[in-house]
Amino acid sequence: MAGGMTHKRFNPGAGGWYRGTALYQMMALSGPAPRQLSLVPPDPWPGDAHLGQELLNNRFRFAGQIFFGDVPPWLEKSASAPWLVEMHGFDWLRHLRATGGDAARRQARVLVSHWLDLFGKRWHPVAWAPDILATRIAAWIGQHDFFLASADDQLRARIFDSLARQVRFLEHAVPGRLKGTALLGTIKGMVYGGICLNGLSRVTDRARALLNRELPKQVLPDGGHIEHSPAAQLLVLRHLIDIRGCYRAGREDVPEAVQHAIDRMTPTLRFFRHGDGGLALFNGAQEGEAVLIDTVLGQADARGRPLKSTPHIGFERITAGRTCLLMDVGTPPAPGLDEHAHAGTLSFEMSVGRERLVVNCGAHPGDQGVWRQALAATAAHSTLAIDDTNSSGVNEDGGLSRRPSKVQCLRQDGDEGTLVDAHHDGYFDRGSIIHHRRLFLAETGEDLRGQDKLTGTPGHEFAIRFHLHPGVRVATLEDDAALLLRLPSGALWKFRASGAFIETADSIYLGQGADPRPTTQIVLRGATQLGETLVKWGFRREGSDIDT
Repeated sequence: MAGGMTHKRFNPGAGGWYRGTALYQMMALSGPAPRQLSLVPPDPWPGDAHLGQELLNNRFRFAGQIFFGDVPPWLEKSASAPWLVEMHGFDWLRHLRATGGDAARRQARVLVSHWLDLFGKRWHPVAWAPDILATRIAAWIGQHDFFLASADDQLRARIFDSLARQVRFLEHAVPGRLKGTALLGTIKGMVYGGICLNGLSRVTDRARALLNRELPKQVLPDGGHIEHSPAAQLLVLRHLIDIRGCYRAGREDVPEAVQHAIDRMTPTLRFFRHGDGGLALFNGAQEGEAVLIDTVLGQADARGRPLKSTPHIGFERITAGRTCLLMDVGTPPAPGLDEHAHAGTLSFEMSVGRERLVVNCGAHPGDQGVWRQALAATAAHSTLAIDDTNSSGVNEDGGLSRRPSKVQCLRQDGDEGTLVDAHHDGYFDRGSIIHHRRLFLAETGEDLRGQDKLTGTPGHEFAIRFHLHPGVRVATLEDDAALLLRLPSGALWKFRASGAFIETADSIYLGQGADPRPTTQIVLRGATQLGETLVKWGFRREGSDIDT
């Protein structure tokens, strides 16, 4: 296979050849097919009418790539793995639903029918990847009333026969090698299929057992998801809300593990939000849509204010006045759960009210190749890098090759403000270097003081980066040791530093979509000295809205 299909996520393993045989298709997947759904679970999530209009015009825009043509490009050779995942998952049916009208309904049927022609009874490592298949089951069932309720009998029969075969496939294939968010999304497909399709209730029992096993492992005591990503936090909480909704619609008892996970995860999702309602940009996350995040929090129906610390996934949140600061102070997620992990240890983001000031560069929807190498790198985060290398090894096709073995953090909250003191050994193999970072945010929220200390051998170059949001304007002051930063509202902040050379450089910001926005970064450069190297810096709110 060419293009994205060579990605490791589509490797079917040793049993892949057997799943493609006629014997497997006949023995394992055949059986009676239901004629209708026993119920349609609720689908509270908004679609995007603009994307729906593109689908109407046979333009398939997913994961930062777009392909088009009269024949759907299911196996486009130049498509990335994330594009193929979305294309075959059919979660985009809700975008057609948002467009509305008979044309959208007909297009949905045409695309589903075409997929059935090619893959309905023919196994393929992409089309039948368990997590993709489960997403498709949930999409076809969840959007039943939109595109299928009024379809002709022949198409309905084909779809229900395929749904039954796909659910039986999951019964045999799961959990396999799936972990993390992919496994929970796959269990959701099993819940939907087992509850909504007559004759497959045994799959529901299997899904319940998997939920009771997985959720205590994946949702940690601080409510954080084990992948340490705000994006994963949002996605898993959506999956759990859908699973709970399906159980309730079927008048079945919701597994206690599901409700407990929702209750714990909801405050932690709030933890990851900036004042503009979007998410912090750690470990493959973009800002997301504030409306969707609000919807998820509303549907969760779980109380709980944002936490100050999430020690199990390793983040700190400081709020004072109108300022919010989020900092990564944990070890990266474990191998197998680190597909979207970044080398951003001890990086931080800072927002003032609804305006972001200091950011990380974000993530590309494709999250592969050069984009992953660039945006997962330490240099794409507001932290310190040694010798232009990464604090964790970044793999081009996902995951980390190495990581710090020790990251420690101490927090002190006092009347005058909050101090976070952390260090990591991600550069220990480069001259036994340890990076210590201290951040103190005054109780007014208008004075952030930072200190980066390096211990180890001398002669190693370092760069401390502060990526600024594209809305921030930068002006150099006369003494060249300070910068004046102006937010879109006109609020002014002064940046000062000592112990390193200060400069500004170009940067990019990928907080939304696939198109990077140009922006600016502040860089403090120097070299390690014998013994201890110390750099001090700070952001302080200035006066009022004077013109720069």
